[in-house]
Order: sequence, then structure tokens, then C-alpha cells
Amino acid sequence: MCNLIYGDRIGTDARLLPVAVTIIFDETGENVLLTQRTDNGRWCLPGGAMDPGESAEEACVREAMEETGLDVRVTRLVGIYTSPDVIIEYADGDRCQVVAITFGAKVIGGELRLSDGTTDYGYFPVDSLDKVDLMEYHLEPIRDAVKNLPAAISK
Repeated sequence: MCNLIYGDRIGTDARLLPVAVTIIFDETGENVLLTQRTDNGRWCLPGGAMDPGESAEEACVREAMEETGLDVRVTRLVGIYTSPDVIIEYADGDRCQVVAITFGAKVIGGELRLSDGTTDYGYFPVDSLDKVDLMEYHLEPIRDAVKNLPAAISK
């Protein structure tokens, strides 16, 4: 289980956690792939912590495969998202300020499947994500990806 905790510069009480996040749209570009987490039942983008010795892009490809069964090719950097005012607190008491390196990616193989960290998956219409129990910090990168901006976001 993990909880989001908000507070002014609360990140000073946490460790930095670099994660790679993958945004995958369907062929129409109107629906985004989300996975449902086993730890809290909420929906999120595929992604996870980078391993030592790998690049952010390599982590993105690995995490997409681990969480969805899909082989992806990174197509662009959507943005880097972090806030010193939000941390994640895990059940074991670990507190992290996430640095989410978020990529757009295209499916090049594989087959959608569940993983140890997911209980469901599906493509959701981007214009109705406010009706989905989506992890709060995943909505902004999805909206930024839809804009298809010429440069990556840094927040």
C-alpha cells in the first residue's frame, strides 16, 4: 500500500526516487493504456523505479514489459515531473519524492497480460479520465502527451 502525502517542501524528509513512466496510446491516439495496481487498487501508467546501471529509456522499456507484457519503442520524452510538496509513503515506512521521467512509446510486440504488480489493464478514453480512480500525479503527464508539444515538460 502506498499513500500520497502533501505538504510544503515535504520532500526534504524523503529520498529521491527516479522512475521511468510509459505513456502508450491506442492506434486512434484517443485512449491511453492504464494498469490497476495490486497494492492500492488504483489505476496508473506503467512504470517503476530505475535499476542501477540502466538508462531512463531502458527502464521505461523494461517496466512496460514487466507490467504489461508489451514490447515498446520509446518515441519521445514527454517530460520530467517532480514536486518537493508531494511524497509517497509506502507500507514499510519508506518515504520517496518521485522524479518521474515520462516517455511516450509505441507498441512493437508482445501481448497484454497481468503482472505481479497489476490486477487489471485497459485502454481508457483520455477525455474521461476524471471518472477513473487514477493516481493523481499521472493525469498531468497524460494531458501533456496529448498536446504533443515540441519540447519536453520539466516540472
